[in-house]
Amino acid sequence: MASPVQQSPQPGGGKRKGKAQYVQAKRARRCDGGGPRQLEPGLQGILITCNMNERKCVEEAYSLLNEYGDDMYGPEKFADKDQQPSGSEAEDDDVEAALKKEVGDIKASTEMRLRRFQSVESGANNVVFIRTLGIEPEKLVHHILQDIYKTKKKKTRVILRMLPISGTCKAFLEDMKRYAETFLEPWFKAPNKGTFQIVYKSRNNSHMNREEVIKELAGIVGSLNSENKVDLTNPQYTVVVEIIKAVCCLSVVKDYTLFRKYNLQEVVKSAKDSSQLNAKQAALTGNGKEAKLESGDKSNQKDAAEGKNNQQVVPEDSEELGQTEPVSETHVVSEGAAKPELASQVTEGSESHGNDLS
Repeated sequence: MASPVQQSPQPGGGKRKGKAQYVQAKRARRCDGGGPRQLEPGLQGILITCNMNERKCVEEAYSLLNEYGDDMYGPEKFADKDQQPSGSEAEDDDVEAALKKEVGDIKASTEMRLRRFQSVESGANNVVFIRTLGIEPEKLVHHILQDIYKTKKKKTRVILRMLPISGTCKAFLEDMKRYAETFLEPWFKAPNKGTFQIVYKSRNNSHMNREEVIKELAGIVGSLNSENKVDLTNPQYTVVVEIIKAVCCLSVVKDYTLFRKYNLQEVVKSAKDSSQLNAKQAALTGNGKEAKLESGDKSNQKDAAEGKNNQQVVPEDSEELGQTEPVSETHVVSEGAAKPELASQVTEGSESHGNDLS
């Protein structure tokens, strides 16, 4: 209980009486779910980005994860608090049996508090981390995105990206290298192999170098199996590196490009919708340039030669528009893929899309 602290009397000799102040007890570092309150090394879970409303994001995450978690792993089971011993056990006065029973009750209550999904503080704004227990985050998130991709049914309003985190370690280069050597083995160590890319994101961290981290991780993947190749257009695996403060979150996911960088808002959109949006943007840009050309034609109507030149400029601009439309990621990736060095290839394509919603 908080104890009152008396203020010292004022040195001026005033008669003002000291007011009792109550100091709040320090908040515990453990949450009600029985786990850590903050993101720390050794956790597994799901990293979720949102749009300014973290509380609503947590609510949506619990609803979505419990829905698909029950579908994949069955309903979550808890110990019964009101479970009473049988008559024979109640009448047993043996001290040893009573002690064992008490220990069992404590263990049961601890297991009951450890929920399948528990939100912890991520350490960054607009980022929520849901700790998982007894499930495989990459399989659960892939199942969610696969279902949303097929049904095109929007199930969230605030959640943007949902990234599974299969392992966490300290965000220092030597710790990351040591951890990644064993972490990446299930996907890339011989006889396993596959094409891959590395995506990197850092929040509230200034001591890590992006190019250096990507180079080291790409070297580790290559050392596990020489047949592992970089593919920045449609890789079989995507190594996700998310650094928040002093914690590095790692995962290896599939269908990263197909599921729009694991963005729940973009996965709902069909390919037809995205193509129509690109066509509208190109049309708006083209109308602006054509209007400028028409004004130039009117001002130079007296000069027939200039009029012909202006008419020839239109198809050139339209061809340029057609070229600039799909350049966003495909062209950058092809340029990176042409480079001989492994690390430079991954660096070019890891974050070629600048308008990431995270």
